[in-house]
Parts: sequence; C-alpha cells; structure tokens
Amino acid sequence: MKKFSLLLMLLLAAIVLAACGGGSTEEDPTTDDATGSGGTEEDVLAKVKEEGKLVVGTEGTYPPFTFHDDSGKLTGFDVEIAQEVGKRLGVEVEFLETQWDAMFAGLDSGRFDMVANQVGINPEREESYEFSDPYISSTAVLVVAKDNEEIKSFEDLEGKLSAQSLTSNYAETARSFGAEIEGVEGFNQAIELLNSGRVDATVNDNLTVLDFLKQRPDANIEIVDEASDAAKSALLFRKGSGAIVEEANTALAEMIEDGTYDKISEKWFGENVLE
Repeated sequence: MKKFSLLLMLLLAAIVLAACGGGSTEEDPTTDDATGSGGTEEDVLAKVKEEGKLVVGTEGTYPPFTFHDDSGKLTGFDVEIAQEVGKRLGVEVEFLETQWDAMFAGLDSGRFDMVANQVGINPEREESYEFSDPYISSTAVLVVAKDNEEIKSFEDLEGKLSAQSLTSNYAETARSFGAEIEGVEGFNQAIELLNSGRVDATVNDNLTVLDFLKQRPDANIEIVDEASDAAKSALLFRKGSGAIVEEANTALAEMIEDGTYDKISEKWFGENVLE
C-alpha cells in the first residue's frame, strides 16, 4: 500500500512538472515578425544604413527601364533612379535580377529592400505593399502585328489571346476587355510571341513600346489603341517598412527640385515622364 501511495505521488509530481515546463505560451521576443506582414513595423532603413547597402529587385530585361547594354552592364531609367535614391541615403545600391512575377515574392521574403521596375500603383497592391510617391506617368497601349486586320481597339480583344506578365496591371487591362492571357516573363517575350503569330496582341506601357520601335523601326508591330487614363508607377516596399519609404520620398522630391530627375528622364525618354 505504501509502495502504491509513493508511486502515485511520484506520478502526480511528474505531471505537475511537465505542465509547468511545457505549457507556457509566453512568446520569445526574438521571434517577432520581421517582415511586416503580420503588422509589426520593420525598420528597413536602420538595416540598410547598418549594412551600407540598399538591395533592389528588378527585372533587367525591360528596356528602357531596366536592361543590359551592349557591354552587359545593367542600366536603364529605373536603375538610375534607384541608384540616385541610394546615393541620397548614403548607401551603395545592389541590384538582384529576377522575373517580374517573382519580384513580389522576393520582396515578401526580405530578399529585397525595395523594388524598382516601373511597378504600377493599384488598389490591390496597395493592400499588401507600400509605395513611394509616383515617379512615372504613362498610358497603356494595345500592340498587334502590322498585318492584323481584326484588332483595332481594346474592345476587339474579346476572345483574343494577349501575351502578358500575369500579375501586371496590363494583364488586368487585357482581361477587362475579355482577352485570354498567355503568361510571359516580360515585354521581350511578349513581342517574340506576337511576331511569331502565337498570340494576337499585347498590352503594355507606351514608353516601353515607343522605345522598342525607336530601336527597331523595322519591327512588324504597331500601336493601334491607347488608354485615355494615365497610370502612375512608384518604388515598391514591404508593408510596414518604416522610415525608408519617407526617406525615398524625400530623395525623389529633392531629385525633382534640383533637376536631377529631369536630367535622367530626358536622357532616357527625351522628356519629363512624370508630368
């Protein structure tokens, strides 16, 4: 009987100790959400300053915004804008190249501090990300092969196949007119599919298409329609990135004020693309 009582007491003591040791729900303060996706504000600016570099996600295949020149150097309008922002923050800029649809995942995961790739502002993205003030204003254009007789306006996209980056604003434009979407990695692939006759059209940015036609005047494509409303593009950050968004806005405002923005814009487009 004594052995049974002693055994029972030992068993009860073990249960109590296990409950005390493993049942605590107190969170380790070092495991707080650092990405901002859970509502915790992340001080990206402090990280950037400490590391001495701003990591920027970009495509590198989207002229004249972000592409490689004949020597293989990454260049373009967005590249120079991002470099100037980094300069005014007092840090180096490191570009990491990826496909358009992967840029958002890269930003979400913390691989990039910022994205510079003519990212259009829309309500859906504003729910998940933070934008700087706009630094590009452009319109959507409808591009088809020169020998196309069926598509002359956006309304003619109904039931047609349009080559688009799946998460771009231009894909949404094409869908809104009833087009079926052929997913592509970027503008160049869309033009290739259009030239080969594998798609009927593509909707893209007027500045990009005009630059392409300037470089390739013999290209068998043409603009047949242009949207009436202008779209705004901005630098993209994770939600809750903290002070770095305002610092980027300050840098952009200073660039516009001191003429640096005009200089960069004139170089790539021959005009101010924000006005």
